Amino acid sequence: MELPFAESYKIKMVETIRKSSRAERESWIKEAKYNLFNLRSDQVFVDLLTDSGTGAMSDRQWSEMMLGDESYAGASSYYKMKNAISEITGFPYFLPTHQGRAAENVLFSAMVKAGDKVPGNAHFDTTKGHIEFRKATAIDCTIDEAYDTTLDHPFKGNIDLAKLESTLRAYPASQIPMIIITITCNTSGGQPVSMQNMREVKAMADKYGIKVIFDAARFAENAYFIKTREKGYEDTTIREIVREMFSYGDGMTMSSKKDAIVNMGGFIGLRDPELFRQASVFNIMFEGYITYGGMSGRDMNALAQGLYDGTEFDYLETRINQVALLGKLLHEGGVPVQYPFGGHAIFVDAKRFLPHLPREQYIAQTLALEFYIEGGVRGVEIGTIMADRDPVTREDRYPGLEMVRFAIPRRVYSDNHMRYVAATILNVFARRNTIKTGYRIVAEAPILRHFTVALEKI
Repeated sequence: MELPFAESYKIKMVETIRKSSRAERESWIKEAKYNLFNLRSDQVFVDLLTDSGTGAMSDRQWSEMMLGDESYAGASSYYKMKNAISEITGFPYFLPTHQGRAAENVLFSAMVKAGDKVPGNAHFDTTKGHIEFRKATAIDCTIDEAYDTTLDHPFKGNIDLAKLESTLRAYPASQIPMIIITITCNTSGGQPVSMQNMREVKAMADKYGIKVIFDAARFAENAYFIKTREKGYEDTTIREIVREMFSYGDGMTMSSKKDAIVNMGGFIGLRDPELFRQASVFNIMFEGYITYGGMSGRDMNALAQGLYDGTEFDYLETRINQVALLGKLLHEGGVPVQYPFGGHAIFVDAKRFLPHLPREQYIAQTLALEFYIEGGVRGVEIGTIMADRDPVTREDRYPGLEMVRFAIPRRVYSDNHMRYVAATILNVFARRNTIKTGYRIVAEAPILRHFTVALEKI
C-alpha cells in the first residue's frame, strides 16, 4: 500500500475558535459597514483574510526569541539576521524594517520621484500605493495568460518581455528607477515567475541600464514551483534556486510575515553600497537605527530562523499541498478559480461566479461577504475596491481580474478546515443566482481604500 501524504510537523499547542450563527454574522457584518477588515477576530471561524503575519512559528523560532539581544545598536540579533539574509539571498547589504510596506517606503523614498514609471508584474496594493503616493505610475507588464483563470500555464506571474521593452523604449532610463518582479505574483493569483523569465528580464534591464528589484514576500514558494515545474531544476535544492533567483536582481524588499513565517518583520536587501547609504538615511528617519529598523532583537532572531525554516522542501511541500487541497475541492465542485493553484492562496474568479452582477456593484466584495455570512469564513477582495481610483480621473479602476482570495496561514489550520471552507464556498455557489445586487461605497480613504472603506447594500 502506498503511504499517504502527511504533514511535515506535529502540533504542540492549540487555540480555541468559536463557531457563530448566521444571524450573528449578518448583524456583525452590517455593524462592520460590510468591510471584512472591520470584523473582530473572534467573529471569524476560519480566517483566510491574509497569510501575512498569521503563521505559526516553529519550536526553533520560539527558542531563538529567548536569545534575542535588545541592544539599541549592534545587537547580536542583527548580525544573526544579516548572516541568514546573506547566506540565503546573496545580498551583501541589508536594512531591517518592521514589515514589507515599510521596506517599500524606505527604498522607494530613495529611488522613486514624481513622474517616474515603474514597470512590473501586477504590483500589489501597498507597492502600487507607495508608487502613486510619490506621483509616479505603476505599469503592469504581466503576461496576458494570467488573466484567463481557466488556462493551465505553469508561470502566470511572468513578465511579458514585449510589454516591458515597449515601456523601456517609451521613457528615458532616468524616468524608470526600477523594474519590479513580484514573487510569487499575488495579484494574478499567487502565481510564480519562472527562472528563465527572471533571467530574460535582468538581461533586458541591463541593456537599458535599469535596476531590477524583487518584491520577495513569497520567494520560497516561488522557488518550490521552479523546482517542481521548470525543466532543469528537478534535482536542485530550494536554497540553490533561491540564490540563482536573487542573482538576477539588484535588490529586494521583503515582508518577512510571509515566507519567513514571523508575526512581524521585514527587510531590504541590496548590492549597491551607494543605494544602501541613501536608503539608510530614510531607514533611520522612518524605522529606527539601521541595526534594528523597528524590530526587537527577539523578532530578528525569529526572522533569521524563519528564513531557514521557510526554505526547507518538506515544509514547502506540506504548505503548497494544503493550498492545492482547497483548490482541488473547489475545482471539482465547479467553482471558477485561478488555475493552476498558486502558492499561498486560492483565488475565486468572482466575474465567472456572479456573471449577472454589474462591475459597478463590486462583484468580488459582494462574493467575499456572502462567504462570510454563509460560514464565518473571511477572505479578501482582490478586485475593483482594492484597485483604488485612478489618481488623475478619480474614477474606479476595473482590473482584469475580480477575485476573492483565501490566503492560508502557514502551519495553522488542518485539512478539515480546508474542507469546511470548500463546503462554505460550494453552498454559496449552489445559490449564486439568488444574489441579485451588490454594494455601493459610502465612505473611502483617498489611497489604499480597501482597508477602511464603508459600504452599504444596494
